[in-house]
Parts: sequence; structure tokens; C-alpha cells
Amino acid sequence: MEQEPVTGRVVALQANFCRVRLDRDGPGQQLELLCVRRTRLGKSGQQVHVGDQVSLDGIDWTAGRAAVSRLFPRSSRLLRPAVANCTRLLVVVALAQPEPDPVQITRFLLAAEATDLQVELVLSKIDLVPRPGLEAWLVRLKGWGYDPIGLSVATGEGLEALRQRLAEPGITVLCGPSGVGKSSLLNALIPALQLRVAAVSGRLQRGRHTTRHVELFALGPEALLADTPGFNRPDLPLDPSRLAALFPEMRQALRSGACRYRNCLHRGDPGCCVGTDWDRYPHYLQGLEELLATGGSGAGRRLPEQEVQAERPEVRLDRRQRQPSRRRLRQSEQEGLSPPSPTD
Repeated sequence: MEQEPVTGRVVALQANFCRVRLDRDGPGQQLELLCVRRTRLGKSGQQVHVGDQVSLDGIDWTAGRAAVSRLFPRSSRLLRPAVANCTRLLVVVALAQPEPDPVQITRFLLAAEATDLQVELVLSKIDLVPRPGLEAWLVRLKGWGYDPIGLSVATGEGLEALRQRLAEPGITVLCGPSGVGKSSLLNALIPALQLRVAAVSGRLQRGRHTTRHVELFALGPEALLADTPGFNRPDLPLDPSRLAALFPEMRQALRSGACRYRNCLHRGDPGCCVGTDWDRYPHYLQGLEELLATGGSGAGRRLPEQEVQAERPEVRLDRRQRQPSRRRLRQSEQEGLSPPSPTD
């Protein structure tokens, strides 16, 4: 009877290795294997990413080692951070240390919206600001089209509400500027992690990078969280004509009416149904002008699956040109035989 293939999900990449959490426990309740990637995957243009569902072979259960032999089709793939099969993005923004920057928050939200995934927004460190300041930000962000959760890792406020929202099956990717408390938030949600955290730079009020690579952590039976390295200025995604669709408040205005001209870029021209009297109009205009000046940018977007899964044909040498492997040469020497020919 043919043995059932061993499958799992890539939860971390470490140099030339990847850690794979098994779909079914191995012998002795083994949960993870440290794996290499088969050379043929690279030859055919397939890259392994955190979140990939894979098939394994060459398993050494005693040593806890295996090789990734196959990638299963992906539902999505982010470029920055590189995560496969994610279902939602959680943008984390601090209300203090560092101070919130509306332009920076907007750029993170635009990059998140461009993925076509569900976008959630969290306001961290709410214990460091007066209550009226928190309420003002909650009202402002709801005007942007979001339903943010305010939370404090120090007091625990808001953690249970966030935990319930993230309990649905799927991979949630945490993203946001450095220093907003993503690792601290993960430690609060999953206390056993004990991830390294660092204080914000006192002179510049900028975050220090404590997360160096993407890694998945289990929040529930089917719910996974991806911690990602922080960065402070994400690229603007897509082209100028599609920028408006990344603003929820602009989408609402366009659903309620139509501009006079089909190619309207919503810069306050006569007949534009969006207008200029809304909070983020200056940020939209700034981003639009930047894209028009640079010709547009596709960085940070989610690739369509047909583009993600496109593979180059595997390059193979003619058998007559292949050299025998070192292993076969050693076997021949031990057995006192002549070296094998390439056609053997």
C-alpha cells in the first residue's frame, strides 16, 4: 500500500533551511521538522515562503530533518513581508513612543488595502495617552473607514477583543512601523513566546528593529499570527488611476455617485463626486503626485495566483553530459569497480 505523503506548513525560514510544522504529528509526537529545499524547486523558479503548504520527502525522524519536495498552490502571496496564504493584515500603530504620523499610517493602510485582503487596525500603547486623545483617534480612524481596537499590553485593555477577532482560521500578518509594539503584542497574546523587545530610541523617537525574520505562531487550532520585521516607509502600491480605490472613504463616495469624467483623478476638478473636504485628501493628493512623478509603483502588492505560480521549465542536462555523483564514485571505489559512465 502506498504511504500517505507527509505535509505541513512552513513557519519560519532560517538561512538555507525552513521549519515545517506538520499537519499530522510524527513518531513520538514530533510536531516540526527542519528542512532543506530540493534543488529542482529553485531550477523551476519556485521559492519557498513562510506560510507555504508543502510536501516532504527524505524524512529522518530521528534527526528531525527532511526535504521540501513540492509546493501546493497558494491563495495569495505578499511581497513585503514575504508571506504566502495569508487571509488578513493587522496594521499596528502606536499612539505614543513613537508619536502617530497620519501620513505614515496612511501609507501602511494603502499597502495593506492593495493586497485585497481583510485589513484590521490596532492602536497600541493607549495607556500612554489621555482618554480624550484616544477617543479622538478612534473617531478619526472610523471616519477613514476602519473599526480600530485600542489596546494596552501594560494594562491588558483591548487584548481579549483582539484575540476574539483573530481567532478565526487563517494567517494574520502583523505589520506596522518599528517600535509600535508588535513583538510585545505577540507576547501578550501568546505568553509562552517571550520574544525579544526593545525600547524606542530616546533621541529620535524611532523604533528599534527586534524582529529580523518572518515567523508564524499559533494563536488557536487554525489561527496563525505572522510576526514581521518593522519598517517605516512602505512603498505606494499600484498605479495612479487605482489609488482612489485604496481609500475606504473614497470608495464610499464613488459608490454613492459618479464623476463627470471617467478618467477623473479626484483632484478637485469640476464634476468630481469625491471633492476635497475630507480628512485624508492632502495625503491622497501627495501620494497621487508622487505616483504621477515616478510613473507608478507595484511594490508591496499581492501577486495574482497565476503570476505567483508561474514556473520556469526545469533545465536538465543530456544524460551523456552528466558527471557521476561523488556518492556513486565512492561506492565504485569501495567495490573495486570502474567509475560509472554518464549513461549508466
